[in-house]
Amino acid sequence: MKIADTGSALREILKNAPAPRVLVPTMGAFHPGHLSLMQRARKIAGPGGTVVVSIFVNPIQFDRAADLDAYPRPMASDLAACETAGVDVVFAPTAESMYFPDRSVTVTETLLSRSLCGAARPGHFDGVCTVVLKLFLLTGCESAVFGEKDFQQLAVIRRMVRDLDVPVEIIPCPTLREADGLAMSSRNTRLIPEQRADAPRIRRALLAAATLGAPTEILAAARAAIETSPLARIDYLTIVDAETLQPVTELLRPAILATAVFYGEVRLIDHAMIAIG
Repeated sequence: MKIADTGSALREILKNAPAPRVLVPTMGAFHPGHLSLMQRARKIAGPGGTVVVSIFVNPIQFDRAADLDAYPRPMASDLAACETAGVDVVFAPTAESMYFPDRSVTVTETLLSRSLCGAARPGHFDGVCTVVLKLFLLTGCESAVFGEKDFQQLAVIRRMVRDLDVPVEIIPCPTLREADGLAMSSRNTRLIPEQRADAPRIRRALLAAATLGAPTEILAAARAAIETSPLARIDYLTIVDAETLQPVTELLRPAILATAVFYGEVRLIDHAMIAIG
Protein backbone atom coordinates (compact mmCIF):
# COMPACT_ATOMS: atom_id res chain seq x y z
CA MET A 1 0.00 0.00 0.00
CA LYS A 2 1.34 3.43 -0.98
CA ILE A 3 0.66 6.70 0.84
CA ALA A 4 0.64 10.21 -0.62
CA ASP A 5 0.33 13.45 1.32
CA THR A 6 0.21 15.93 -1.58
CA GLY A 7 -1.61 16.07 -4.87
CA SER A 8 1.62 15.90 -6.85
CA ALA A 9 2.76 12.83 -4.92
CA LEU A 10 -0.61 11.18 -5.54
CA ARG A 11 -0.45 11.85 -9.26
CA GLU A 12 3.05 10.41 -9.41
CA ILE A 13 1.91 7.21 -7.65
CA LEU A 14 -1.14 6.90 -9.89
CA LYS A 15 0.69 7.73 -13.13
CA ASN A 16 0.88 4.10 -14.16
CA ALA A 17 -1.75 2.66 -11.79
CA PRO A 18 -3.98 0.12 -13.52
CA ALA A 19 -7.64 0.79 -14.25
CA PRO A 20 -10.29 0.76 -13.08
CA ARG A 21 -9.54 3.31 -10.38
CA VAL A 22 -12.12 3.38 -7.60
CA LEU A 23 -12.15 6.16 -5.01
CA VAL A 24 -13.49 6.02 -1.45
CA PRO A 25 -13.54 9.59 -0.08
CA THR A 26 -13.43 9.66 3.74
CA MET A 27 -12.53 11.84 6.70
CA GLY A 28 -10.99 8.88 8.54
CA ALA A 29 -11.82 7.57 12.02
CA PHE A 30 -12.90 4.32 10.41
CA HIS A 31 -15.66 2.03 11.63
CA PRO A 32 -17.13 -1.06 9.91
CA GLY A 33 -19.25 1.18 7.68
CA HIS A 34 -16.11 2.65 6.14
CA LEU A 35 -14.63 -0.80 5.73
CA SER A 36 -17.74 -1.91 3.83
CA LEU A 37 -17.15 0.95 1.38
CA MET A 38 -13.56 -0.15 0.87
CA GLN A 39 -14.63 -3.75 0.38
CA ARG A 40 -17.17 -2.65 -2.22
CA ALA A 41 -14.49 -0.61 -3.97
CA ARG A 42 -12.12 -3.59 -3.96
CA LYS A 43 -14.81 -5.76 -5.52
CA ILE A 44 -15.50 -3.18 -8.23
CA ALA A 45 -11.81 -2.67 -8.99
CA GLY A 46 -11.15 -6.40 -9.04
CA PRO A 47 -7.74 -7.89 -8.38
CA GLY A 48 -6.11 -5.86 -11.14
CA GLY A 49 -7.60 -2.41 -10.52
CA THR A 50 -6.64 0.36 -8.10
CA VAL A 51 -8.52 1.32 -4.93
CA VAL A 52 -7.75 4.79 -3.59
CA VAL A 53 -8.94 5.92 -0.15
CA SER A 54 -8.68 9.58 0.79
CA ILE A 55 -8.37 10.51 4.47
CA PHE A 56 -8.94 14.22 4.83
CA VAL A 57 -10.84 16.16 7.49
CA ASN A 58 -11.99 18.88 5.13
CA PRO A 59 -12.02 22.21 6.96
CA ILE A 60 -14.19 24.07 4.46
CA GLN A 61 -17.21 21.82 5.04
CA PHE A 62 -17.37 22.51 8.79
CA ASP A 63 -19.58 25.34 9.95
CA ARG A 64 -18.42 25.13 13.59
CA ALA A 65 -14.74 25.38 14.53
CA ALA A 66 -15.31 23.30 17.65
CA ASP A 67 -16.67 20.43 15.56
CA LEU A 68 -13.66 20.55 13.26
CA ASP A 69 -11.23 20.60 16.18
CA ALA A 70 -12.99 17.70 17.92
CA TYR A 71 -13.17 15.45 14.86
CA PRO A 72 -11.17 12.26 15.60
CA ARG A 73 -7.99 11.65 13.61
CA PRO A 74 -6.60 8.17 14.46
CA MET A 75 -4.30 8.00 11.44
CA ALA A 76 -2.25 4.97 12.52
CA SER A 77 -5.29 2.74 13.00
CA ASP A 78 -6.92 4.12 9.84
CA LEU A 79 -3.88 3.18 7.76
CA ALA A 80 -3.85 -0.28 9.29
CA ALA A 81 -7.54 -0.69 8.39
CA CYS A 82 -6.83 0.35 4.80
CA GLU A 83 -4.04 -2.21 4.57
CA THR A 84 -6.34 -4.93 5.87
CA ALA A 85 -9.10 -3.95 3.43
CA GLY A 86 -6.79 -4.30 0.44
CA VAL A 87 -6.50 -0.61 -0.40
CA ASP A 88 -3.77 0.18 -2.92
CA VAL A 89 -3.25 3.91 -2.32
CA VAL A 90 -4.08 6.22 0.59
CA PHE A 91 -4.25 9.95 0.00
CA ALA A 92 -3.85 11.80 3.32
CA PRO A 93 -3.13 15.46 2.55
CA THR A 94 -2.93 18.46 4.83
CA ALA A 95 -5.32 21.37 4.42
CA GLU A 96 -2.39 23.51 3.33
CA SER A 97 -1.60 21.16 0.45
CA MET A 98 -5.25 20.98 -0.64
CA TYR A 99 -6.12 24.67 -0.61
CA PHE A 100 -4.18 27.75 -1.63
CA PRO A 101 -4.21 30.51 1.01
CA ASP A 102 -5.98 32.82 -1.45
CA ARG A 103 -8.29 30.20 -3.00
CA SER A 104 -11.24 31.86 -4.71
CA VAL A 105 -13.16 29.09 -6.50
CA THR A 106 -15.89 27.06 -4.81
CA VAL A 107 -18.34 24.51 -6.24
CA THR A 108 -21.91 25.36 -5.22
CA GLU A 109 -25.09 23.31 -5.64
CA THR A 110 -28.18 25.50 -5.29
CA LEU A 111 -31.26 23.25 -5.03
CA LEU A 112 -30.78 19.93 -3.25
CA SER A 113 -28.52 21.52 -0.63
CA ARG A 114 -31.04 24.15 0.51
CA SER A 115 -32.81 21.99 3.10
CA LEU A 116 -31.82 19.49 5.82
CA CYS A 117 -28.09 19.69 6.65
CA GLY A 118 -27.62 22.37 4.02
CA ALA A 119 -30.02 24.71 5.80
CA ALA A 120 -28.67 23.85 9.25
CA ARG A 121 -25.00 24.11 8.23
CA PRO A 122 -24.43 27.06 5.87
CA GLY A 123 -21.64 26.43 3.38
CA HIS A 124 -21.35 22.75 4.26
CA PHE A 125 -22.18 21.38 0.84
CA ASP A 126 -20.06 24.01 -0.92
CA GLY A 127 -17.16 22.48 0.99
CA VAL A 128 -18.27 18.93 0.19
CA CYS A 129 -18.69 19.56 -3.54
CA THR A 130 -15.41 21.43 -3.78
CA VAL A 131 -13.31 18.77 -2.07
CA VAL A 132 -15.02 15.85 -3.83
CA LEU A 133 -14.48 17.40 -7.25
CA LYS A 134 -10.83 18.01 -6.37
CA LEU A 135 -10.49 14.36 -5.31
CA PHE A 136 -12.08 13.20 -8.57
CA LEU A 137 -9.60 15.29 -10.55
CA LEU A 138 -6.56 14.31 -8.48
CA THR A 139 -7.26 10.57 -8.63
CA GLY A 140 -8.64 10.30 -12.16
CA CYS A 141 -11.08 7.73 -10.81
CA GLU A 142 -13.73 6.08 -12.95
CA SER A 143 -16.03 5.47 -9.99
CA ALA A 144 -16.44 6.52 -6.37
CA VAL A 145 -18.18 4.84 -3.47
CA PHE A 146 -20.36 6.74 -0.98
CA GLY A 147 -22.44 5.58 1.98
CA GLU A 148 -26.22 6.06 1.98
CA LYS A 149 -26.24 7.23 5.62
CA ASP A 150 -25.74 10.79 4.45
CA PHE A 151 -28.38 10.58 1.73
CA GLN A 152 -28.34 14.34 1.10
CA GLN A 153 -24.60 14.28 0.44
CA LEU A 154 -25.09 11.38 -1.95
CA ALA A 155 -27.87 13.25 -3.80
CA VAL A 156 -25.84 16.47 -4.01
CA ILE A 157 -22.76 14.66 -5.36
CA ARG A 158 -24.89 12.87 -7.94
CA ARG A 159 -26.34 16.20 -9.03
CA MET A 160 -22.88 17.78 -9.29
CA VAL A 161 -21.65 14.88 -11.44
CA ARG A 162 -24.73 15.12 -13.65
CA ASP A 163 -24.73 18.88 -14.11
CA LEU A 164 -20.96 19.26 -14.64
CA ASP A 165 -20.59 16.15 -16.85
CA VAL A 166 -18.05 14.65 -14.49
CA PRO A 167 -17.07 11.21 -15.89
CA VAL A 168 -17.30 9.40 -12.55
CA GLU A 169 -19.87 6.74 -11.65
CA ILE A 170 -21.31 7.27 -8.15
CA ILE A 171 -21.87 3.97 -6.34
CA PRO A 172 -24.04 3.97 -3.18
CA CYS A 173 -23.60 1.56 -0.26
CA PRO A 174 -26.23 0.77 2.41
CA THR A 175 -25.99 2.27 5.89
CA LEU A 176 -24.35 -0.02 8.43
CA ARG A 177 -25.82 -0.01 11.93
CA GLU A 178 -24.89 -1.11 15.39
CA ALA A 179 -26.84 -4.02 16.89
CA ASP A 180 -29.19 -1.54 18.60
CA GLY A 181 -29.95 0.30 15.33
CA LEU A 182 -27.75 3.36 15.73
CA ALA A 183 -26.22 4.32 12.39
CA MET A 184 -22.46 3.81 12.48
CA SER A 185 -20.61 7.12 12.55
CA SER A 186 -17.21 8.40 13.56
CA ARG A 187 -19.06 10.85 15.78
CA ASN A 188 -20.49 8.03 17.92
CA THR A 189 -17.15 7.72 19.71
CA ARG A 190 -17.66 11.21 21.14
CA LEU A 191 -20.89 10.25 22.91
CA ILE A 192 -20.68 9.75 26.66
CA PRO A 193 -22.17 6.42 27.89
CA GLU A 194 -25.57 7.92 28.78
CA GLN A 195 -25.87 9.56 25.37
CA ARG A 196 -24.77 6.42 23.53
CA ALA A 197 -27.38 4.37 25.38
CA ASP A 198 -30.10 6.85 24.46
CA ALA A 199 -29.16 7.55 20.82
CA PRO A 200 -30.83 4.45 19.28
CA ARG A 201 -34.16 6.13 20.02
CA ILE A 202 -33.57 8.17 16.85
CA ARG A 203 -33.86 5.12 14.62
CA ARG A 204 -36.79 3.68 16.59
CA ALA A 205 -38.66 6.98 16.36
CA LEU A 206 -38.17 7.31 12.61
CA LEU A 207 -39.17 3.75 11.81
CA ALA A 208 -42.32 3.87 13.96
CA ALA A 209 -43.41 7.27 12.66
CA ALA A 210 -42.77 6.40 9.00
CA THR A 211 -45.59 3.84 9.11
CA LEU A 212 -48.24 6.44 9.99
CA GLY A 213 -50.50 8.34 7.60
CA ALA A 214 -50.23 12.05 6.95
CA PRO A 215 -46.98 14.05 7.13
CA THR A 216 -48.24 16.02 10.13
CA GLU A 217 -48.91 12.76 11.99
CA ILE A 218 -45.52 11.35 11.07
CA LEU A 219 -43.62 14.44 12.16
CA ALA A 220 -45.54 14.82 15.42
CA ALA A 221 -44.96 11.18 16.38
CA ALA A 222 -41.24 11.26 15.55
CA ARG A 223 -40.73 14.55 17.39
CA ALA A 224 -42.52 13.27 20.49
CA ALA A 225 -40.50 10.05 20.56
CA ILE A 226 -37.17 11.87 20.25
CA GLU A 227 -37.96 14.76 22.58
CA THR A 228 -39.05 12.36 25.33
CA SER A 229 -35.35 12.18 26.10
CA PRO A 230 -33.85 15.15 27.98
CA LEU A 231 -30.50 14.29 26.37
CA ALA A 232 -31.67 14.77 22.78
CA ARG A 233 -32.11 18.13 21.00
CA ILE A 234 -33.57 18.13 17.50
CA ASP A 235 -31.70 20.23 14.95
CA TYR A 236 -34.17 19.46 12.18
CA LEU A 237 -36.95 16.94 11.56
CA THR A 238 -38.65 16.99 8.18
CA ILE A 239 -40.11 15.03 5.30
CA VAL A 240 -38.64 15.54 1.83
CA ASP A 241 -39.15 14.07 -1.61
CA ALA A 242 -36.84 11.08 -2.05
CA GLU A 243 -35.50 12.37 -5.38
CA THR A 244 -35.58 16.18 -5.25
CA LEU A 245 -35.12 16.55 -1.46
CA GLN A 246 -37.73 19.32 -1.48
CA PRO A 247 -40.13 19.51 1.50
CA VAL A 248 -43.45 17.76 0.99
CA THR A 249 -46.85 18.27 2.60
CA GLU A 250 -48.58 15.39 0.80
CA LEU A 251 -47.30 11.86 0.33
CA LEU A 252 -47.77 11.45 -3.41
CA ARG A 253 -44.30 10.07 -4.17
CA PRO A 254 -41.65 8.15 -2.19
CA ALA A 255 -40.37 10.40 0.58
CA ILE A 256 -37.76 10.47 3.32
CA LEU A 257 -38.26 11.24 7.00
CA ALA A 258 -34.98 12.83 8.00
CA THR A 259 -33.52 14.22 11.19
CA ALA A 260 -30.41 15.59 12.81
CA VAL A 261 -30.22 15.35 16.59
CA PHE A 262 -27.71 16.85 18.98
CA TYR A 263 -26.45 14.96 21.99
CA GLY A 264 -24.45 17.66 23.70
CA GLU A 265 -22.10 18.91 20.99
CA VAL A 266 -22.37 15.70 18.92
CA ARG A 267 -24.69 15.92 15.93
CA LEU A 268 -26.15 12.65 14.61
CA ILE A 269 -28.13 12.23 11.38
CA ASP A 270 -30.46 9.48 10.27
CA HIS A 271 -33.42 8.91 7.98
CA ALA A 272 -36.15 6.43 7.08
CA MET A 273 -37.93 5.87 3.78
CA ILE A 274 -41.67 6.48 3.58
CA ALA A 275 -43.11 4.14 0.98
CA ILE A 276 -46.25 5.17 -0.89
CA GLY A 277 -48.97 2.59 -1.53
